[in-house]
Amino acid sequence: MKIAVIGGAGVRTVIFINGLLARYQKLHIDEVVLYDIDREKLSVIGKLCRHVVDRKRETLKVSVAERPEDAIRGADYVVTTLRVGGDHSRVVDESIALSLGVIGQETTGVGGFSMAVRTIPVLMEYCRMIREYAPNAWIFNFTNPSGLVTQALRSAGYDRVIGICDAPSSTKFRMAKELGVTEEELYVEFFGLNHLSWIRSVKVKGEELLPKLLADDGFLTRIQEFSMFDPQLLRSIGFLPNEYLYYYYHREKALANILKSGGNTRGKTIEDVNRQMMEELKSMDIDADPEGALQIFLYYMQIRENSYMSIESGLEKRPLLEKGSLEVPDGMGYAGVMLDCIEGMQSEQGRYLVLSVENQGSIPGLADEDVVETTCLVNQDGIRAVRVEEVPEHCYLLMRLIKMYEKKAVEAVKTGSRETAIHALMLHPLVNSYSLAKELVAKYEEAYGGIFTN
Repeated sequence: MKIAVIGGAGVRTVIFINGLLARYQKLHIDEVVLYDIDREKLSVIGKLCRHVVDRKRETLKVSVAERPEDAIRGADYVVTTLRVGGDHSRVVDESIALSLGVIGQETTGVGGFSMAVRTIPVLMEYCRMIREYAPNAWIFNFTNPSGLVTQALRSAGYDRVIGICDAPSSTKFRMAKELGVTEEELYVEFFGLNHLSWIRSVKVKGEELLPKLLADDGFLTRIQEFSMFDPQLLRSIGFLPNEYLYYYYHREKALANILKSGGNTRGKTIEDVNRQMMEELKSMDIDADPEGALQIFLYYMQIRENSYMSIESGLEKRPLLEKGSLEVPDGMGYAGVMLDCIEGMQSEQGRYLVLSVENQGSIPGLADEDVVETTCLVNQDGIRAVRVEEVPEHCYLLMRLIKMYEKKAVEAVKTGSRETAIHALMLHPLVNSYSLAKELVAKYEEAYGGIFTN
């Protein structure tokens, strides 16, 4: 079986390949083909991926394609992980928002709106190619803003698209480690939208632990994702939060921390780290010293991961390890979620995973066609979202508002309507103003040469 990675020059591709090595034979995967419009970066990432395979003496075939059609043709699974406009576009997106006093984070914030507007048309074209050259392929979308983009693709009729995010799986990993159990022993049930979800159940051997965990300040402090929140807030809502709810529940703190750092957004951090890494890698002979190149890559990836949400939350960064003996992560993250999903699809018993899929009655009050991020049972019979019997009003209202924003944004891209785009941003809780939304759209149009046609 074949996996195609569209956006294969992304730095996480190396980690994806390493994670795949532990399971590719079990999953009947024998080939991965990478494609990216950045040919120079793809060459570097391709060499690192092949070295990761060779150093373990595995037989997985990894290659790069000159054309997207060559990567897609005959694929059983396609990963879409694009950044239309490159790293600097994220800096522009976030900086424009900050200039108007608005959080510009690329998924939860209005920066995500700008990225979606650029990205959805490009992904639509790739999906058209997939329908032509690999009509039975499952598409795993990791392109941000994942929930909004997946909504656009599903609304366009691409019904074999699954939205992937690694935030829930990373949270579960840390919770299992803290509780002293394996991930298989721990059941964590999420519901909501991408980057707007809550944990409503935590079980070990059938015992519900959520009330006890909410009452334990030590536990809440030791789990990175929960440590940013006021514990009393979490106890009052009765759920554990997706970390991105920080932007809603502690909006002024997030904005103040970003501004205090001199406006040094996550996007600017990523751009600087990626630029330094690629400059070092391009200056060396990777063929002559592939392990040295891999250690450079791993060092900069460590810096990248260490900076995650540190600016917005004000949390201290973890100490860095030196180059030379760094290990390649085992594929946890989006790659791990995707591989878990493939494994579930190929098994009778299946497994529970958090995915972005159509609601189909799983969360009451949302339309069947609304893409939600929720716990699903994945097995040979398909993907079935766990039904949530009752949703608290405060969660429901926030989900409804963001879903309306997403649908309006998709409509704006489809019709090219500037006014619809303004109305979409006006709905967003981090904007909540027509005049501000109008100014934001105008500035994004100015930055990108005109986005909307009418």
